[in-house]
Amino acid sequence: MTTLQQVDDFLALKRVAVVGVSRNPKDFTHVMWQEFRQRRYEAIPVNPAVKELDGQTCYAKVQEIQPPVEGVLIMTSAKTTDQIVHDCAEAGVKRVWMYGGAAPGAKTKTAIAFCEENGMEVVAGLCPYMFLPGTPAFHGMHRVWKKLTRSYPH
Repeated sequence: MTTLQQVDDFLALKRVAVVGVSRNPKDFTHVMWQEFRQRRYEAIPVNPAVKELDGQTCYAKVQEIQPPVEGVLIMTSAKTTDQIVHDCAEAGVKRVWMYGGAAPGAKTKTAIAFCEENGMEVVAGLCPYMFLPGTPAFHGMHRVWKKLTRSYPH
């Protein structure tokens, strides 16, 4: 299970890749990428179908990013997560966040096991909005629900 320390350690990073960013500005992946940028993260978009987003180079794979990122937020469906964590390991990334929220998210048991076996810290199945200060009320309610169901990290 993810610990609050793992969440805090990931959010303390400054250079992160966001894998699965849509070019649609209304898509949640795009909104999350923009949120990280507005909070002064150097958030690098990764999507093999997109070359540029908002004037920023969009990479096809984590390994292409130079200089390398410190962490990766995976916002794809679970079917691609295993390959993405392998890409992260190849790129030397030591912190991975597998998004989870209202939708099934990116978390897979095999990807979590791979990360743990390869010395990578993993936050699995949580939404960053639950931990970012000043987020909309809905995310606070999500946090309360996680606490009530004992699925909130501690």
